[in-house]
Amino acid sequence: MYNKGLYNDWVPKPVQLLLIVLLLAVVMPLGGVYTGNISHLVSGTGALTEYFMWANYATTIGMGACMPVVLRMKMRFKVRDKMVLLLVLLGLLSYVNATTLEPMIFVSTSLLIGFMKMMVTIELFLPLMMMIGNRGMFYGLFYTFVLVMNQVAAYYAAKFALLYNWQQFYIFTAVLCFALALIHWIFMHNKYFALKVPLHYIDWLSILLFISTFMFSAYVYAFGRQQDWLNSKHIINASIAAFISFALLSIRQLTLKRPYLSFKIFTKNNVQHGLFMLFWLGMFLGTASLQNTFAVGVLGYDQVTNAGLSLLMIPGIILAGAIAVFWFKKEKPLKMYIFSGFAGMIGYAIIMYFSMVLEFSYDHWYLPMFLKGYGMCSLFISVWFYTLDKLEMDEMLAAIGLVLVWRTFLAVGIFSTLYSWFQYRFQITAVGDLAVYMDGMTVTPQNVAANMKAIQLNAIIIATKKIFGYIIMVGFGVLFYVITHHFGAKRFQYLRFVRVIGGKSVIARRRLHERKKLLEEIKDAAGPAV
Repeated sequence: MYNKGLYNDWVPKPVQLLLIVLLLAVVMPLGGVYTGNISHLVSGTGALTEYFMWANYATTIGMGACMPVVLRMKMRFKVRDKMVLLLVLLGLLSYVNATTLEPMIFVSTSLLIGFMKMMVTIELFLPLMMMIGNRGMFYGLFYTFVLVMNQVAAYYAAKFALLYNWQQFYIFTAVLCFALALIHWIFMHNKYFALKVPLHYIDWLSILLFISTFMFSAYVYAFGRQQDWLNSKHIINASIAAFISFALLSIRQLTLKRPYLSFKIFTKNNVQHGLFMLFWLGMFLGTASLQNTFAVGVLGYDQVTNAGLSLLMIPGIILAGAIAVFWFKKEKPLKMYIFSGFAGMIGYAIIMYFSMVLEFSYDHWYLPMFLKGYGMCSLFISVWFYTLDKLEMDEMLAAIGLVLVWRTFLAVGIFSTLYSWFQYRFQITAVGDLAVYMDGMTVTPQNVAANMKAIQLNAIIIATKKIFGYIIMVGFGVLFYVITHHFGAKRFQYLRFVRVIGGKSVIARRRLHERKKLLEEIKDAAGPAV
């Protein structure tokens, strides 16, 4: 017997929806490392910050590695057996993180958590898609909910670490996973989704090559600054290993009858332009490192106050989601919605550029964080929708792992790495420029030591402000690109005369509507992977 739903028939529909929402609220923010408690992990384990940055990247890489095989895994096992086992394993991995002091264990568990939680969330996408119907509206509601939960999880991870210790939040998430496993053992049906398919068609070697490619790349991004880039043999070796792994992965896909990845969709126009816009979205998302440096290093915020800044993005996220639902319901063109998202990000950058002062008040964060939340959510929804539009499910699933890693890891990692390098260089230059005041006149030799902290903080401000200035200039170029791009609209239109006799125009519209509805129903449900 097959059942495309998740729960037994006797479970009321509102209860089913509540269980799905609970599952999303727990599983989607789940990770091996939470940005809100990284500093507590560093102080508690005595390990370098770079290890936990690497672990943070590993979660996304695990999700990307799972995407090409997630549908086959879904059809191989019974729903209840798979869901309960995955929730128990996620709870155990969280408990392992709560009881270890070894940073490499965090890296390994983060990779496994990303892989497993992708198999859980794919079960939730299809029922939600069927409930909502419109893929664009689904993206608007789903991304809004997930991004809000991510900000809440980051805040409470820092809150738990301050009130108790960093282990308690991992224990809390483990308990939630075990409780959900018990609940779903009771309410879920024990049937297959569809025809049972074998697992021996999965090419596990390709999965290992995919993981090694991006894990070596993540090592370069995380440890590059700490090991002085190409002056370190470890960075050079990791770069070579990443290149060789990707070359072997690409060659293997050309020789397999059932390839793990497909590069065909990257020849499509909307995919190319979508990846281009996702790259510049990474430029704005990478400013999180600059913001943390300013808030913690310059303004002296504690970790809970700094994590609380993320909560200020929630009104902007909700507004972007509400506009997205209206936009897709009315089937309006995407251009101006994408334009508004990049404009919100540029507005955030402009305010931060003019706000780089030691006297910056907490009240001044409301507007820039609102704009950042709006821009992030609207671009996650619209650009992701545009990138995966007009793709068949088989094509999309065969390459979604690469697109996901490109959006959430590569683009953000590249710009975060560039910002850290430029900030270091600009800071050295700023200290040299400020040294002119230590001439015995403005700052006397007796007061040099007392003013060194102010000089250092001003050097950080100058370096950060200069980077934001370059981001603004590039951002206006991105806005020009968006306003001139066609976004799939026809460049030339010809007038056509439709015969109205016999009601043929009504029949034609009805057939067009039915065809459009059918295409939407078979669209992917794995688009919003993160």
